[in-house]
Parts: sequence; C-alpha cells; structure tokens
Amino acid sequence: MSAGHDHHDHGHDHDHGHAFPATHPARPEADGGHGGHGHSHGLDGHATATGKHRMKLVVVLCITASIFVVQLIGAFIANSLALLADAGHMLTDATGVLIALIASLLATLAPTSKRTFGLMRVEVLAALANGIILGVIAVVIVIEGIKRFGTEVEVAAGPMLIAAIIGAAANLVCLLILQSGQKESLNVRGAYLEVLGDLLGSVAVIVAGIIILITEWYVVDQLASFAIAAMIAPRAYSLLRDVLRVLLEATPKDVDLDATRTHMLSVPGVVDVHDLHAWTITSGVNALSAHVVLADEIGTDEFHSILDELHACIGAHFDTDHCTLQLEPLRHVSHEGLQHA
Repeated sequence: MSAGHDHHDHGHDHDHGHAFPATHPARPEADGGHGGHGHSHGLDGHATATGKHRMKLVVVLCITASIFVVQLIGAFIANSLALLADAGHMLTDATGVLIALIASLLATLAPTSKRTFGLMRVEVLAALANGIILGVIAVVIVIEGIKRFGTEVEVAAGPMLIAAIIGAAANLVCLLILQSGQKESLNVRGAYLEVLGDLLGSVAVIVAGIIILITEWYVVDQLASFAIAAMIAPRAYSLLRDVLRVLLEATPKDVDLDATRTHMLSVPGVVDVHDLHAWTITSGVNALSAHVVLADEIGTDEFHSILDELHACIGAHFDTDHCTLQLEPLRHVSHEGLQHA
C-alpha cells in the first residue's frame, strides 16, 4: 500500500447509491430544513447553483429593469422621496441580477492549470458587490430623508400610488419566480431578498400615498423612505455575512465537520482522521480534504474498498462530492510533522 494516496471525486452519482454496512452512522438530520438531496455538486459540467436558475434570473431582470423606469418617472412626477428610494432599490435589484447572470456565465468557463477551479468564485464576488450596493442605497436614503426634514415638500399622491402599485405587483411576480432557487444559490438568494424588500418597500409607499391622499401629511413620505432603508440594511448584512463565510473558507453551514469525522472513523480499518478541512468554492459546490490513517495490516483490496466507502459517505451523507483524501498507514504518522485537527 502506498504511503499516501490522493483521490478526487467530481460528483460520481454511483457513489450515492453505495450500500453502507450496519456499523456506519446514518445521514445526519438536515439543519434548518436543508437536506441537500439532489443538489449538483462537483465540477463536472461546471454546473453551479446559480447556473441552474439562469432563465429565472433573466425574466426577473427584464421585469425589474422595466419597473425601475416606471417608478423613477413616477417619483419625479410625484416628487416622492419614498418612491425614489423604492426605484433606487429596484435598480439595485436589476443590477444585482445582472451581476449574478454575468458571474454565473463566467463560472461555467473550464478550469485551467492557472485557475484550477475556473472562475466559480466570481459568483461569490458578485454577491459581495450586491451586498455592498444594498448597504450604500440604505445609507443614501437615510441621508436624503434627513435633508428633507423641516421643509414642506409637496408630494402628488396619485402618481405615487399608481407607480407603487405597479411595482408591488411586479415584485410579487418576481418572488414567485425566484422562490424555488433561493435556497440553493447565494446570488439567487440575494436577488430574492432584494425583491422581497422591494415588495415591502412598495407596500410602505402605497400606505404613505394613501395617508398623504387623505390627510396631506407630506412628512409621511420621509418616514416611508426611512422604513425602506430599515428593511434594506438587515438584508445587506445577512448577504455580506454569508459571502464572508465563503471568502474566509469557513466550514459550510450545511456540513457538520465533527459528524463527518465520526462517519469517517466508523469505516473499518480507519484509525484516525486529521487535517480535515471543508469549504465552499461557490454556492452549491462544497469541497473537503483530509488525511486518513489506516491500520498497518490493511491490504490492497481493503484499501480500495475503504476509499470507496469514504467517498460514498462524504458524498451521500454530507453533500460534498469534490474531496481529496490522503490515505496513509499508521506507521507513517511519524513522518507527518505538525498536524491539524
């Protein structure tokens, strides 16, 4: 048996049908409702989670770009800061979706010797840009709202209401389109959260428009703009937090590394697992590497069966098909030097 063996598994489906022995632990319960079954992991075909939902993003882009124009015109006609804020948010929706589409296309480019994962991580950078744009929009809205306090700015409630109602209807359609993909892709989730916030923003503008129409309390327009900013800020934080998890190579949220180690140690012949690492390349594509120590008496036939069971377990139980395992005999431990957990 060789002292070390590197093995890459790029999403072989047959491993997921592997028959595990009775001593092997069952697949852990899904955390937060995310079971992970049926996801496309690995690099074959260079499929990413965003790429699976590309046509949905194209439709949403067309809708949001059109409604942005409608709301922008309505905001200037009505002289409404709240509607202008909602239009600005709609613009970030369209820009974010466009960035996600460009990134998902770049991510399909084949890996090279200089970029071994291709440009998959571009999707994550696109989500980062999206989160930053959301944060900037929230700050600008608050600043403009503060500037209007103490001034009597007349707002035309009729055009304001018409534009806001059109925007709300469009956002509702976009939400339904993105619903199925928002749990699988950071960029689809980013677009979904933006549209959800925009729908709530449109509702706030509609309520403000009705109040202004009835009472002529124009200050409600500024208050509605602050409400929109308050809805945008937490979503910007949530998206940036998830992006930073990926960029900092944190363990994927849906992978329990302690449970992974326990499963690997349950394979007959495995005596230790060290230098165990798991990370996310891009949304929907997890990777894992580890050194697996085997008993010295393990023969060639057992060596292959152990390797097959390890990869089948990691793929079927932890939704990670792209993994690199170094198998080493127990007597080789003294050559390993400094080890990590």
